[in-house]
Amino acid sequence: MFGLGWLEVGALIIIALLVFGPDKLPQAASQAGKTLRNLRRMANNARDDLRAGLGPEFSNFDPADLNPRNFVRKHLLEDDEDDWKKPAAAELEPADTVPVGGELGVGEIPPYDNEAT
Repeated sequence: MFGLGWLEVGALIIIALLVFGPDKLPQAASQAGKTLRNLRRMANNARDDLRAGLGPEFSNFDPADLNPRNFVRKHLLEDDEDDWKKPAAAELEPADTVPVGGELGVGEIPPYDNEAT
């Protein structure tokens, strides 16, 4: 439970008994449960509102992907099978093989000027 061992959970129960007393502890636990349910409901509603506001383009959006750990894991550590199939820039024809001026033929690559930005 939340990464706590039995010793820590027992210590928390004893502290709760000392703070609230045995007669008020059930009420405090009930109130904590209601608060937790309300927080979960609010978070789910916010997530649903965000998905609805983003539209169908982002139907697979998961707010957990915004966590930096998940973002790095998803975008940097996972191998994309299609990436290795794409030709590298060095494998493309150099720009000087394309005829200067005139129309390009089918399959010819247009010239690219690195300084024209």
